[in-house]
Amino acid sequence: MNRKSRIVIGIILAFIFVSCKNEKKETPANAGRTGGGDRPVQAEAFIVKTKSLSENLEIPGTLLPFEVTEIRPEISGRVISLNIPEGSFVQKGALLVKMFDADLQAQLKKLQVQLEIAQKTAERQEALLKIEGISKQEVDLSQLQVSNLKADIELIKVDIAKTEVRAPFPGRIGLKNISNGAYITPTTLLTTISQVNQLKLEFSVPEKYSEAMRKGRQVSFNVAGTDNKFTAAVLATESNIEANTRTLKVRAIVAGKHNLLVPGAFAKVALQLGKNDHSLIVPSQAIIPQARNKRVIVYKGGKADFTVVTTGIRDSSYVQVLDGVKEGDTILTTALLAIRPESKIKLTKVQ
Repeated sequence: MNRKSRIVIGIILAFIFVSCKNEKKETPANAGRTGGGDRPVQAEAFIVKTKSLSENLEIPGTLLPFEVTEIRPEISGRVISLNIPEGSFVQKGALLVKMFDADLQAQLKKLQVQLEIAQKTAERQEALLKIEGISKQEVDLSQLQVSNLKADIELIKVDIAKTEVRAPFPGRIGLKNISNGAYITPTTLLTTISQVNQLKLEFSVPEKYSEAMRKGRQVSFNVAGTDNKFTAAVLATESNIEANTRTLKVRAIVAGKHNLLVPGAFAKVALQLGKNDHSLIVPSQAIIPQARNKRVIVYKGGKADFTVVTTGIRDSSYVQVLDGVKEGDTILTTALLAIRPESKIKLTKVQ
């Protein structure tokens, strides 16, 4: 390459370098003129107003029988009579199981004969006492014998009653676990009985709503397979809040008797909490969560004003504002990420 060629190439490179440098200097200025930096941000707004607002929760629950217990014998013995009608209703006191008690019955008869003899002896001695033919001490001893025999008879009757297993309350019998002739002990599970003519509903609520679960409060619920709504009244709550879940267990009594409700079924409990007929509300999307607070953007004089607010209850669309705004304020609901403090705002729609 000769000297002239090198000079030409040098001039061309210098020209290119100067051109690129000028383009870099012009770019920010051009961007400022075409990027719309002074243009107002277009956004929609909502005028703060009062409205009746309540927080609606849907909580899972379980239907339970009003009473349920396992049927077990008090003593060991051989079953001689079995009357456990599986799946059927029985009345309180119905005989379910009878165990062998022939030995106890024999002892009872023996004691009854001894009692008759002791009573006749006591009667004769009382007659002799009237004519002073016997001492008062001998009469007292005979009467004591009568009392002892009566006490022994009552004890035997109690033992005989323990050979009978009866229904503790009216309810539906479960499946039997024994057969006639089986030898059973107090650890043997015979069957179960459930009082299903009255049901209980059990569910848990977050701890912040624990104060609202007062005795007698009405709640509504439904179960799978039907669109019917059922009601229940709160009976009681657990004495403490569950530490792991931060919830409070609630137990309610189902109103009425319904064939559609089965113990153990899953229920959806609908709770209406914190109702306020004069709540200041803003749309849920207008709330901007921060690390330590919540904010909304208030439209003032064509500009954006970021305001810290305190929120309360909410539903699916609106949030109650307790502090920070007042009725009639205009709150921005769209373009929230594009707005900066003191940004110029152009409202496209006001709700």
